[in-house]
Amino acid sequence: MFKILKNLKDSKLSVIFIIALLILQAYCDLSLPQYTSDIVDVGIQQSGIEGAALSQVRAETLENLKFFMNQEDEDYVNQYYTQTQEGIFTLNTSDQAVKDRLNEIFSIPMVLQSGMEQSGQMDMNTLKAMYESGQITKDQIMTMRDKALEEFGDMSDSIISQKAILYVRAEYEAMGMDIGSIQIKYLLFKGIQMLLLSVVMVGAAIAVGYLASRIGARIGRDLRNKVFKKVVSFSNAEIDGFSTASLITRSTNDIQQVQMVTVMLLRMVAYAPILGLGGIVKVAGTRTGMSWIVVVAVALVIMTVIILVNITMPKFKMMQTLVDNLNLVSREILTGVPVIRAFSREKFEEKRFDKANTELMSTQLFTNKVMALMFPLMTFIMNAVSVLIVWVAAKQIDLGALQVGDMMAFITYTMQIIMSFLMLSMISVMLPRAGVAAGRIDEVIHTEVTIQDPEKAKDEEMNVCHGAISFDHVDFRYPNAKEDVLSDLTFTANPGETTAIIGSTGCGKSTLLHLIPRFYDITGGHITIDGMDIRSISQKKLHSLIGFVPQKGILFAGDIASNIKFGGKEISDASMAEAAEIAQASDFISEKSEGYASEISQGGTNVSGGQKQRLSIARAIAVDPKIYLFDDSFSALDYKTDITLRKALSKKTGDATVIIVAQRISTILHADKIIVLEDGKIAGMGTHEELMNSCEAYQEIARSQLSEAELAGGKRA
Repeated sequence: MFKILKNLKDSKLSVIFIIALLILQAYCDLSLPQYTSDIVDVGIQQSGIEGAALSQVRAETLENLKFFMNQEDEDYVNQYYTQTQEGIFTLNTSDQAVKDRLNEIFSIPMVLQSGMEQSGQMDMNTLKAMYESGQITKDQIMTMRDKALEEFGDMSDSIISQKAILYVRAEYEAMGMDIGSIQIKYLLFKGIQMLLLSVVMVGAAIAVGYLASRIGARIGRDLRNKVFKKVVSFSNAEIDGFSTASLITRSTNDIQQVQMVTVMLLRMVAYAPILGLGGIVKVAGTRTGMSWIVVVAVALVIMTVIILVNITMPKFKMMQTLVDNLNLVSREILTGVPVIRAFSREKFEEKRFDKANTELMSTQLFTNKVMALMFPLMTFIMNAVSVLIVWVAAKQIDLGALQVGDMMAFITYTMQIIMSFLMLSMISVMLPRAGVAAGRIDEVIHTEVTIQDPEKAKDEEMNVCHGAISFDHVDFRYPNAKEDVLSDLTFTANPGETTAIIGSTGCGKSTLLHLIPRFYDITGGHITIDGMDIRSISQKKLHSLIGFVPQKGILFAGDIASNIKFGGKEISDASMAEAAEIAQASDFISEKSEGYASEISQGGTNVSGGQKQRLSIARAIAVDPKIYLFDDSFSALDYKTDITLRKALSKKTGDATVIIVAQRISTILHADKIIVLEDGKIAGMGTHEELMNSCEAYQEIARSQLSEAELAGGKRA
């Protein structure tokens, strides 16, 4: 959870604004049930009459009601009722607090007067006559009031209020007021208020959705940038620690999971507690005596969620690994289709893919089944709770202790509370997978890069570079390996010379070449350029001195020009054309209808292996480096092209340092220096003629590749 939330630190203001909007949305959402209750209880059952505070009252009726009030209450009533016409008093305030106080003052006198008249024992005229004649005092009337209230016993405030409403309605009818118009006016007023609240609530929800989506999209973009920049900074050692399929999954699927859950956190998880707490406050204020039902409902929801989460948690943790595996299998199959067809292994690969696909499907199916089970269970709990509320509330309504509208409001508040826990439960099921995804992303972002630039790079000292490369007792061992791959390598590759490295497969030729641009860092000794240790200059400066051609030609989607000019924008069209000419690529480029603008597909699949190598060589030549590194880069060239290319290359690289890794002796026959590697050590060093006389390992390679005449004459094959 923390790994996901920490991505929000750059969007603090937006998050605060979202929370404010969610509070506004929850306020509107929680207000609507009370309006529904008012429409049912007041608008329908009470004909729009809100309480005992009469808006207009006859003078005689007002005097009768004051008869049952103490002096303080009489003074309060006199303050807010003004005679507007003969015999009619009108309420002169719209303050709700005043109206509430007047409701309390009027309710008991109205109930007493109604009860006295209904009993038939005494009417108001008789009571007034007794008071005027001195047969009864005000204190005695107050005592009579207190005794009457005691006789009401358990009669609730609701019943007193309803009796008072009946009294008010009778008074309005006696005054000739239209009760129907009062009711319609009340219903319209409440309806408009509900509509406005709904509009505000919808507006807040839309704004929250928009902002949450923007924040989620921004987080996804930033995470992809961070992962990409980190992976680009990785040395080969770090890249070897993550499979390509896994890095692709982490950059796409994992980030998508985090992005989706982030949006849900802002829209649902942040809203759920606000709505839930607000619902609890509203339920507590209803005074229905049914709060225990909410406790039972929430307990059932939490228990159900805990059980389901415990069941699905292990499966969610497995899912990302299974996605990695499926990506790995898919990538291998798609890149190896020609080989698969050549060996008629389609059925085998189909089974391998089907196995990976089925494992992922089974896991997803299991989690989806559990998720699908959650909604019916939650629906059952909600419906069962609704039935329980109606059953309990019906008894209270029958006793007059509760109104229908209050019951409806209570049901709505209870559903809102349950829904808030349901929203939390939904995200709790998704969080484990998103948490795993966030952890996998963090693993990439926080992986320590082993090859770092020095704190104070000496780049300025390399502004004038000749390119002399020296290996001084160099050792290298792969991370976590038990033995060195290269041991005690000491040699110098001078500018203006071609240094060749040859040896059997797996002897460490390519590894040696990869140490120069610091794709790996040596574990012992020193590598220097013009006497400067390569670890004392920045990688950017180091790479600017080198033109590297990998063993496998790598081209990028675009066109031929963009691939040759890959080394930088400063490469001119003339330099590009010269590089293509030297690399013997200009002929096949000119044959294409669009020339240098011809499209190159992803991975260079629309050009041959030889063309791909020539374009890779042209790319290295175009940057005009001081050091050329060719990692068996002529293997896909035919004999004629190989000779022509190297002749042209020798003219271009006259003052540069050239290091060639080769499998074929014919490629490096006339090199100025040939280094023979055997089991990671230098078995021989010298020219072809010198090694033929002194190095047995070189002699074995030569005899396996050259004819007797070539061996005798030292001619190239």
